[in-house]
Amino acid sequence: MSRRWPARQVRDRVYAAIHISNPEPAAQIALFALAQQFSPLVEMPTPATALFAIGALRRLMGAPPQIASEMARRAQERRLHGSIAIAANPDTAVIAARHLAGITVIPAGQEIQRLGHLPVNALPANANTLDVLQRWGVRTVEEFCALPRTGIAERLGPEGLRLLAIARGEVHRPIQPQAATVSYEEHFALEHPVDLLEPLLFLLARLLNELCERLRQHSRATTEVRVALALVDQSTHTRVLALPFATHDAHALLKLVQLDLEAHPPRTAIRQLTVALTPVEPRVVQHHLYTPPSPVPERLALTLTKIRAMVGEEKAGFPELLDTHRPDAWRMRSSAGRPSAPLVHEEGREFGLRLALRYFRPPLPARVEVDRGRPAKLAAAGIAGRIVQAAGPWRASGDWWSHAAWSREDWDVALTDGALYRLSLLRTEWLVDASYD
Repeated sequence: MSRRWPARQVRDRVYAAIHISNPEPAAQIALFALAQQFSPLVEMPTPATALFAIGALRRLMGAPPQIASEMARRAQERRLHGSIAIAANPDTAVIAARHLAGITVIPAGQEIQRLGHLPVNALPANANTLDVLQRWGVRTVEEFCALPRTGIAERLGPEGLRLLAIARGEVHRPIQPQAATVSYEEHFALEHPVDLLEPLLFLLARLLNELCERLRQHSRATTEVRVALALVDQSTHTRVLALPFATHDAHALLKLVQLDLEAHPPRTAIRQLTVALTPVEPRVVQHHLYTPPSPVPERLALTLTKIRAMVGEEKAGFPELLDTHRPDAWRMRSSAGRPSAPLVHEEGREFGLRLALRYFRPPLPARVEVDRGRPAKLAAAGIAGRIVQAAGPWRASGDWWSHAAWSREDWDVALTDGALYRLSLLRTEWLVDASYD
């Protein structure tokens, strides 16, 4: 401790290891979070040991003893009990933290002096190598380091030379960082049940702000918000909001959750709430120089949510075609689906004359006279005339296994005035579905 630590070694290669004696899952998470306060790259050699480089902290915290003292103070705040070691190479720091109590600082060149009294099984050796060393009578790290390098290479091979380099502090390797596991879910248990929306929104705002800040820190956004409310009757009221865009705007998400809970309130008081976000890549928008900016997606979503609250969820949103042979079958979705494949024009192909089909909403009731099984005369609102040409019928049916069974036959007819129409026969009812332009 009295020897001065070389400034170059502090700046270039200095490593710290923290080993805890209470390796519960919660303590392991707290240990990883503690190590990340000192370095963004943290290696976990064991679940109870964290290893990281601290050479860049000299200007901020001082010499290694001061850095170790600050680590001990923050570990005490998190109720983590264990030991801390600082050394010039990572393996020495890990061995010292796991087998020496308190705070240990080992300058470069003093590895054998500080670790020599440890048993030889403190080295990261396999069972076969340790058994050979025990049969040789080697009990401590110092005795192992006293063996000739040539003899170790001949009898133990590369594994023996690797252990010898670790014991002497001659191994310099990069940190192998562990990816941080980020949770985008927050829980809050209430001391007293809440049955009003205003205090609930205050708590939801707090959780959403924390989650959205976490999204921004990791360059993420969300397209789904899940709110689970545990009620006093032991049931759970769950609402899932699917967004047609990626966002990390906590204010917009809170407003969407508020409107959804107003439309679908829980039936009893709330004792616990959980908010979870689904992380996705954030959206990237490139604005055009000569066109006005389009409306912000968050405002559009809020407007649609307010409209649904007034007219009903099934009457506002995004139209979606149903996967069925039934003509004109569609529904309204609360969020936009995947875009369909773009139409591709085939070069060099002649398509000829094209007709546009204009649907009537709703279809027009019609009176049709039939001659020998084919329509001969048509009368409907604003339409009347004799049918001079008819093509069909095209028969279709479906959903016969359910109450929504349907059956129809379609005709294309031409009147004396040259107009073309699409007729449909639903059981015994004739309809004018559309006209050709």
